[in-house]
Amino acid sequence: MKIWVKRAPTVACAAATCSIALAISACGIGASADDDDAAGAVRAFAAAMERQDPGGAAKYTTAPGQATEALTLTLNGMNAEHLDMAVERPVEYSDGTASFSLKSTYRWAKDRTFETTSSGTARHLSTGWKVTWEPSIIYPGLPYGGQLREIRTDATPPPTVNSRSGKTFMYLQPVNEIVLDPAQTRDLTASARALARTLEPIAPLITAQVITEKLGQASGKPITAVTLRDPDMQVLQSNPAAVPGVTVRKSGKLVMADRRLSSPMEPGLTNYWQAIRDATAGWQVQMLGPGLKPRKLAGEQGPPGPDVETTVDQNLQLSLGDAAVEVGQPATIMALDAGTGAILGMAQNSYAVERGINANTPYPVGSTLNPVLAGVDRVANANQGAAETVLDRLGLGVQFTVPGLSTPTPDRPGVQTVDFRSGGASYSMTNMGALGVAMARASAGQMSSVVPYVIKGVPTSVVGGKLGELDGATTGPVLAAMTQTAKTGDASDLTAAPGLKALVGTNGPQGPGWFVGLQGGKVLVVYCEGEKSGTAALQVAQKYFRIK
Repeated sequence: MKIWVKRAPTVACAAATCSIALAISACGIGASADDDDAAGAVRAFAAAMERQDPGGAAKYTTAPGQATEALTLTLNGMNAEHLDMAVERPVEYSDGTASFSLKSTYRWAKDRTFETTSSGTARHLSTGWKVTWEPSIIYPGLPYGGQLREIRTDATPPPTVNSRSGKTFMYLQPVNEIVLDPAQTRDLTASARALARTLEPIAPLITAQVITEKLGQASGKPITAVTLRDPDMQVLQSNPAAVPGVTVRKSGKLVMADRRLSSPMEPGLTNYWQAIRDATAGWQVQMLGPGLKPRKLAGEQGPPGPDVETTVDQNLQLSLGDAAVEVGQPATIMALDAGTGAILGMAQNSYAVERGINANTPYPVGSTLNPVLAGVDRVANANQGAAETVLDRLGLGVQFTVPGLSTPTPDRPGVQTVDFRSGGASYSMTNMGALGVAMARASAGQMSSVVPYVIKGVPTSVVGGKLGELDGATTGPVLAAMTQTAKTGDASDLTAAPGLKALVGTNGPQGPGWFVGLQGGKVLVVYCEGEKSGTAALQVAQKYFRIK
């Protein structure tokens, strides 16, 4: 028998002749022979500012040290892609002083600009003309120690991620990142131990060994030992920041509304939620000063983005999580609606988290799909093109990118066409879920396959082929084999699952092991790794059926 697997598919500046009484652009003009007069000195200052060189600009002032510090703060705070600065109305006086105006235009992406005009004076010293240093040169009224900054703003209230019933599944909440910086402690081992003791009341799994391992992987860079919500911080008996090298950073994070829940879908949902925040983000230029409340100078903010409506069933998600921890080896479980392909939930245990198991990566299926691939072989009659078409329609010959489930990853090599052998074919959990839904729909007389999805109204991307019409000549024998597996085969010991149809298999003694079950209007996919992983997959499935 053949196993049929488809191969996956310098800004130019115009010169102008200007008199000293007219505006003089700094673009392309540095300190030259002209800087022996007031206009030349101011022009050199402006040219350095356009290069965003605070030290270079400060040397043309009467107080280079103070000016360097202040200009650095503003240039870093504004972080402009381009800064244009024009010198306007420079006038020298007989007493060795001069006056001028500066028109500054800060530019960022998305056509964002901020313009300001400031006034200043210059003096002729023994070292030549110098700009009299005042913070107001940067912006009128800027105090000493003050700065300008450009910041991102987000509309309120922030979007929530909702379950299929409309209840909040995930929401933005203030959190505390507990960060350990090796460079800020003399005794890193002692700090790791002290931090672990401090965190033990709320995070006992963050041991000194875990912290040390994170430090080793970070190669000397700061690590986030754990992220805690505000109520968690109240449980701690001492302040983590008291540990040498540890700081507590306040931030916001999208978290589960029900703290009992966790899911490998969290990164995908967070990425989609963040994309909405990014698309609706605004901006603001602020003036800051010591002891002063930030003052808005310019900016725009649009309306808040829409909430993310998902197909997740929170109660089912809790059951999936309880089932995943049934075994002491990597286990991941996904549930889909058997009629629509909606992904109802996905959970995994800590061993699977450590292994980085996800819904997108192809894993060896071994003997699991023998009935399916035998059916493809029979229908295709050794025609590669026909086999690929059938695989596509079953959801096996394609790659899915499911918004809310898939996360950005490096390009993965396509699945290769190979001869039948143990471990010869690899499919993702999403592929296996799509296959299960196709079989469930065929069993109900709906002879077409559908694409799995998580976010309502947001289509899944399918690469490498199309799903579509199903052939009873293929699905009939497969369904019969699945029924037999549940009645007298490897899944026959499972209880509390009336009407079960199943595919069960492993990729040899070391696994991985799979379970694909159709029952109660749902499709269940279980993936386990390690020794006796086929048995482990059945254990996880059994736990699910008992508690669902």
